[in-house]
Amino acid sequence: MTDASTLSPSVRLSAPRPAALARWLWAVALLVIAVVAVGGITRLTESGLSITEWKPVSGVLPPLTEAGWLAEFEKYKRIPEYKAINLGMTLDGFKAIFFWEWLHRILGRLVGMALVVPLIWYAWRRAVPAGYGWRLVALAALVGLQGAIGWWMVASGLEYRTDVSHFRLATHLLTALFLLAGLVWTARDLGALARNPAARPARLTGAALGIIGILFFQLLLGAWVAGLNAGYVASTWPSMNGHFVPEGIDWSDGAWMAFTNDPFLIHFIHRWWSWAAALALLLLARQLSKGGARTEAALLVAVVAAQMTLGILTVVTGVSMWIAVLHQVTGAVLVAIAAAALHRLGRPAT
Repeated sequence: MTDASTLSPSVRLSAPRPAALARWLWAVALLVIAVVAVGGITRLTESGLSITEWKPVSGVLPPLTEAGWLAEFEKYKRIPEYKAINLGMTLDGFKAIFFWEWLHRILGRLVGMALVVPLIWYAWRRAVPAGYGWRLVALAALVGLQGAIGWWMVASGLEYRTDVSHFRLATHLLTALFLLAGLVWTARDLGALARNPAARPARLTGAALGIIGILFFQLLLGAWVAGLNAGYVASTWPSMNGHFVPEGIDWSDGAWMAFTNDPFLIHFIHRWWSWAAALALLLLARQLSKGGARTEAALLVAVVAAQMTLGILTVVTGVSMWIAVLHQVTGAVLVAIAAAALHRLGRPAT
């Protein structure tokens, strides 16, 4: 068998490079977490509707002249949010909210470039291991889909509403978290392949699917809480304004309408379903620890504790912006660590 160290540089560069690809995907995963962070700030500062057009190429640059800023501000003045909430806003105030939405979109484009450009390079150099090309292309395509979903979300607040649809916001956020989990899972597969060329991809076990379902429901509720500003309906814990089951739930249009649209009910379910999600993840950590995966177990316990604490602090501080943003970012980190933990659970024995 030929030793890889004796091969010429051109041959070595044409060989699969799973370790390099794994490092690349971890870096992109960090970028996705940064996008989620800025998305949280954008939402909490009510900045998401400040850019009323989707220009994937020309929209990279913000207005560069006073006339350009005034033109953008005039477009914003035509939408319901300005007329109902921000009437009389100054140009400087508009520039402040414009910045966060612009930065959010720029980071989204950066994630796309960070996936597509290296993927083309690695494919050209034949550095992608067999069986992984389709997965990397799917991840890159998901970024494009995420951009389209983002505009679909924004469009829901430009004509008849003063905010975006919480259903579309949930789709946007959950797609980003799915991308994050996919990046982490694939990076872990490639890392295992780098250590052992005979390693096979991890699989989703039945237990993993159950945990994913529990966590997905909690993330969905969290996105609805954000979209409906439901975090503001109660600032006490564990009670909600002095009651375990909050007063003010509107059942008049039926249970399903209340479950999907009532901020009191959604907030209530989100704060208590979090314990089911925490229990499921802690049981996962216990199983991993018994199997020798103490690092994944310890990280999982730490991030679950941090997320639960931040959730409570978000409530009792009346949704302090930076605590709420940290709660959202920690939620993204939790998804990444849970994906890594579930990957370890489903790793084939070698």
